[in-house]
Amino acid sequence: MMPGIEGHAPARRRRHAVRTPFTTRMGRWSANHPWLAITAWLCFVLASVAGGSLVGTVEATTQDSLHGELARADRIEQAGAFPESPAAESVLITARTGELDLDRARAVATDLSARMRALPDVAKVADPITSPSRQAVLVEVEMAGSADDADARVGPLLEATSQAQQRHPDLRVEQVGSGSLGKALTETLAADFVKAELISVPVALVILLFSFGALIAAGVPVVLALSAVAGAMGLAQFASHIFPAGEMVNSIILLIGMAVGVDYSLFYLRREREERARGRDHRSAVEIAARTSGHAVLVSGVAVMVAMASLFLVGDNTFSSMATGSILVVGVAMIGSLTVLPAILVVLGRWVDRPRVPFLGRRIQRAERSRFWAAVLRPALRAPLATFVISVGVLVVVAVPALGMNLKRPTLTDLPRSIPILHTYDRLAQAFPGNDLGTSHLVAIRTGGAGGPAVEREITDLAARIKGDSRFAQDRPPTVRRSADGTVFLATVRVAGTTDSHAAAQSLHRLRAELLPQTVGTVPGTEWAVAGRTASDADFRDRMADALPAVVAFVLAMTFLVMLVTFRSVVVALTSILLNAISVAASYGLLVLVFQHTWAEDLLGFTSNGAIVSWLPLMLFVILFGLSMDYHVFVVSRIREAVQRGVPTRQAIEQGIVSSASTVSSAAIIMVAVFAIFATLSIVEFKQLGVGLAAAILIDATVIRAVVLPSLMRLLGEANWWAPRFLAGRRGTTVADADRDADTQVLMAAVDR
Repeated sequence: MMPGIEGHAPARRRRHAVRTPFTTRMGRWSANHPWLAITAWLCFVLASVAGGSLVGTVEATTQDSLHGELARADRIEQAGAFPESPAAESVLITARTGELDLDRARAVATDLSARMRALPDVAKVADPITSPSRQAVLVEVEMAGSADDADARVGPLLEATSQAQQRHPDLRVEQVGSGSLGKALTETLAADFVKAELISVPVALVILLFSFGALIAAGVPVVLALSAVAGAMGLAQFASHIFPAGEMVNSIILLIGMAVGVDYSLFYLRREREERARGRDHRSAVEIAARTSGHAVLVSGVAVMVAMASLFLVGDNTFSSMATGSILVVGVAMIGSLTVLPAILVVLGRWVDRPRVPFLGRRIQRAERSRFWAAVLRPALRAPLATFVISVGVLVVVAVPALGMNLKRPTLTDLPRSIPILHTYDRLAQAFPGNDLGTSHLVAIRTGGAGGPAVEREITDLAARIKGDSRFAQDRPPTVRRSADGTVFLATVRVAGTTDSHAAAQSLHRLRAELLPQTVGTVPGTEWAVAGRTASDADFRDRMADALPAVVAFVLAMTFLVMLVTFRSVVVALTSILLNAISVAASYGLLVLVFQHTWAEDLLGFTSNGAIVSWLPLMLFVILFGLSMDYHVFVVSRIREAVQRGVPTRQAIEQGIVSSASTVSSAAIIMVAVFAIFATLSIVEFKQLGVGLAAAILIDATVIRAVVLPSLMRLLGEANWWAPRFLAGRRGTTVADADRDADTQVLMAAVDR
């Protein structure tokens, strides 16, 4: 045997003794079978989309999210075997200017009623009603068929109303109801969804062009992200048969899928480029990217999915469906980055850097070290204690407004008035505050067979107690329905004011705590429950408060475990939790400043209701704790690489952050841009979600990663890597070991040749 080869025999034995990481094996297989990997990915995406279309989507119903007293009210109502409540539409006739000519308005109402009765989708038209102010006339219409699809069948009724308006242009003849509102909101949401898709793709592409300086390199992450979103939406249709889909599932999939899908590919592509710049051949560069950035992608993806899984603890279908959609899209994006991306890079070869953007491509290629981020990092390395105290102090100040956060679920009054039908709703609520579209409590009562007459007397007493109470609507008394067997009663008690008004909350409390216990509650063997939108909102807030400790504990514990397993360091795991908590708290503070106050109304095009959407803080906490792992794992992995190569901690911090700064910056800009797009949509829930996520990612990728993290790690020094002996002894293959092993493999391949 030649001496040179003998000399490398120990290296060969060491190479075989090192276990090949999972991400490396996946990347190597894809690189060796590129067309098979690409074909398999395309088949998976197409099968998911086609299969999802075949099985269809099970939409969530109100019953899917009922708990406590609301569930009891539903159970009582079901026991009464009442006919399904029909979809109700209301036609409001008012004067455009001045006083209303009542005789003429009633004649128009009579004519319209006759035309409505002739429509096949109309079951009943009530006699016209005059408002207490005598400035409005109302025609109430009950639609035939199921209320579930009323929005799809309400078109002919809207057309009849429109024709009446054309015949009487001096009057205002307009329609609003459950079906017409549903139709208008569906059209608005669909338009918003298309807008988000159309804007997010070119925005991400432009940012990636500035990041890579080449069209193909910029296009690959976008195409992969879009395919991941499509595949996840198809899978979500299957999942909806277990967790019925809420109205925001597809929006969540698009929002998170575009963000993480592009980021994961960006991390991978950047490392592959970096290794080629060091002289690696194309396959070796892909393999090292799989071993390093692929590992970061795997850890980040698992962290996001584990965090999102905590939403199942809430026990509410709204959260369960959003968790399902998020987990699916993150999982699909992660698998795509680890499998099909290496195959695409091998197939493209050097073409991934073509066509170059003039000037930009050469400038990016030369920019190996970021002078900007080196300057930003300098205070943290030279004066870590002062930098840490000042930066954290600023973030705490930003977070302080979160202590005054008010929570509520959006109502019709919170929807943008750019939707024309909502102006009709406002006029209807003003003219007829007791109308069914207004606020009302549904009191469900069940008694024994002999208790029916007694319950009826107590309901009469309840109505008498309500009369004269300013918290309840006085234009019409409570309406009561009775089951065929006389044991179940449904009383609709109308409220003066909107669903989220102080009067509505007080009336709910009085019903539950005083009026019902003192009336129907005195009948032996009788149970009752109060439902309705106000009750639903109050109970939802209580459920969020009850679920929050369990969700927070789960997320913190699982984040700690993921980071502990990844870095084998208790300190790194604990500081990860601390830094994430600071960025989330700061984003809460910004959210309160923007949406509970009025200074950003004109900028973002909304009217403040003085509150934050009640499900948003919990959702933001979970999403952000997961997404923050993207940057944290990527940056800390680079720092740890340098430390394990023998670089002093201070220098390793600088090398790790500066070398990853351009990648993290590009990834953060894409995430912030995609999330910010949602702040431009119509619905306030989307605006708050977009602003909250964008603010948190911006804070996390700039202040936290470039100022707080390095100053804290500089203060801790070698203590950053402390772990108990049983963990320290099981570190396994490190990133630096992986690089040395890759060098050994390249050397042995050359010797063998």
